Amino acid sequence: MEFVKEFATFLHQNGIIRFGDFTLASGKKSSYYVDLRIVPSYPHQFRRMIKHLQNIITEQTGLDTFDAVASVPTGGLVIASALALETVKPLVYVRSEAKSHGTGKLIEGIVEDGMKILLIDDVATTGGSVINGIKALKEAGAKISDCYVIVNRMEGAQQALQMEGITLHQVFNISEIAEILSQAGMISEQTLKKVHAQTSSQ
Repeated sequence: MEFVKEFATFLHQNGIIRFGDFTLASGKKSSYYVDLRIVPSYPHQFRRMIKHLQNIITEQTGLDTFDAVASVPTGGLVIASALALETVKPLVYVRSEAKSHGTGKLIEGIVEDGMKILLIDDVATTGGSVINGIKALKEAGAKISDCYVIVNRMEGAQQALQMEGITLHQVFNISEIAEILSQAGMISEQTLKKVHAQTSSQ
C-alpha cells in the first residue's frame, strides 16, 4: 500500500495524471487525464513501477503460467518490454494495423501454436485496443487468460475482457488514486466527486 500512495503522489506531482476537463482520443469527455508514457522519463520510478507489477503478477498469476509477454503499441509496449527483460520472457506485440510493406505482418515476434501469453497495457478504458490485440494473438494460436494494466479507468474494460474470457488485473484504479490524492489534500472534494461520478456512470 505504501508504494501505491507514493506512486499516486508521484503521478500527480509530475503531471502524469491531471484533473480538469479533457477530451479523449475517442471524443469522450473526461474529468481527468492519465499519460503513463511520461513515467519512463523518471527511470527510478519507472523501475519501481515495473518491479511492483512483476511482484503482483508473481503473486496473482505466477511467472511460470505464461511463455511470453505481449502488448499493443505504444503506451503498453514500453512497460511490456521492461517486464519481459525483468522476467526473462520473450516479447511480442500486435500492430494497430498490418504493415503495408515487407512481410505485411500484424504481429511482431514469434508466436507458436499453444503458446501462453500474458498481455500488458498501460491504461485500460473500454478495452477495445487490447481486445483487438487478443483476437490477433488467438488467431495466431496463442492462449491468453490474463491482462495486466497499470491504471484501470473503470470504464468498461473489465467487463469487455471478461466476455472474451480474459481476467483484467490492475496496479491501481482511478478511484483509488483519486481517494489517495484527496486524503493528502492534493485534489478537492469536488474533483474526487467528479471522478467517482465518471466511474459510477459506466
